[in-house]
Amino acid sequence: MTASKAISLWDASAQESDYTAPLDSEEQVDVAIVGAGFTGLSTALHCAEKGLSAHVIEAEQIGYGGSGRNVGLVNAALWLPPQKVKESLGPTYGPRFIKKFGKGPEYVFSLIEKHQIRCEVTRTGTIHAAHGPSGYADLQERHNEWQRLGEPVDLLGRDEVSEMIGTRHFHGGLVDRRCGTINPMGYCRGLARAALGAGAKISTGVRATRLRRDDDLWRVETDSGTLTAKAVILGTNAYTDALWPGLNRTFTMIHYFQLATKPLGPEADYILPGKQGLWDTGQIMFNIRRDAFDRLLIGSMGKVVGTKDNGLSHRWAKKQIARIFPKLGPVEFDEAWTGQIAMTPDHLPRIHQLEANLFTPIGYNGRGITTGTIFGEAMAGLLTGLDPADLPLPMTDLATVPSAPIMSRLYQSAFTAKQIFKAI
Repeated sequence: MTASKAISLWDASAQESDYTAPLDSEEQVDVAIVGAGFTGLSTALHCAEKGLSAHVIEAEQIGYGGSGRNVGLVNAALWLPPQKVKESLGPTYGPRFIKKFGKGPEYVFSLIEKHQIRCEVTRTGTIHAAHGPSGYADLQERHNEWQRLGEPVDLLGRDEVSEMIGTRHFHGGLVDRRCGTINPMGYCRGLARAALGAGAKISTGVRATRLRRDDDLWRVETDSGTLTAKAVILGTNAYTDALWPGLNRTFTMIHYFQLATKPLGPEADYILPGKQGLWDTGQIMFNIRRDAFDRLLIGSMGKVVGTKDNGLSHRWAKKQIARIFPKLGPVEFDEAWTGQIAMTPDHLPRIHQLEANLFTPIGYNGRGITTGTIFGEAMAGLLTGLDPADLPLPMTDLATVPSAPIMSRLYQSAFTAKQIFKAI
């Protein structure tokens, strides 16, 4: 761990070792990649495996952004139900996207197995829990569509889902057997190890400050030197800065926070005994899961507000746990952290070609593990002859969301108000 303070529980507990290295003053490669998260490292790994020289530069540490702050749910597809994806993407890309992203967890798990990534992996599914009758009706529609597509997704009533979760708080749930959980920082560092083993390079503590085109090459200027490359991939997603004009205005940034308890004893064994990850159907979503060390994690949209123990977010978390698992009794928290999510207006990710040989996948809407991994593979394919028409979704022009900064502040106000209401 390179930072003086862990950015998340995952940063502190990941079994995979961190990696740090400076940037040589000048270097030329086939592809320069900005950002050492799921997208950048998956791109580097797949590019190196295809024989391209790849170099990743990261302003902070590996997994510093959303990848190291992720909840750790390896989910299939998107928040959107399959029918909405098909309506948005049309008859060609819609079914292709649904099929590719439906198999996203399987592909992530295959990389974990292939490279023996130590990331506390479970493959017992995830639970989309109904917060009320309207949420259950929505899950019924999703279930019908997944059943039509032949996917292993089960709709459970209140009694059945209560046994899986350990509470009667929810009205039912959609159990996706394709999915699972990981330590996301462990997975991120494992991708880095695999990319390095395949021949890619990674430099940390190196901030890209300018991109400029010089004939047929790109020059990535940094605070430590310059990379010259035939192609550039920006893999910064919700942590995109002003490196490329307007790119950080193509999505609405929202915060998502997590709190983790101290390891619990056998008195908590009834809670999610199968170690499935859970998120609910509420408009302001929240999640629950247990990690490999029997910590209970709970989170929701918004920032961690206040200090440990007596802060608003800690009071909110204690109240929520008491409501959902009244038999558990008081809990103490070890860690609390906040991450960022890039939300697009239609809740679909994007692939932009910003200029010749300059690409960025962006707007993951909270599904970074599978989306970043899949898009990394796609970027490597694109740079080695893949027809753009065969990408998981069409490349689109950059389009800013003028209301993004205002909406981000409004959302945060609403999320904080919800914490206040639920903490009472």
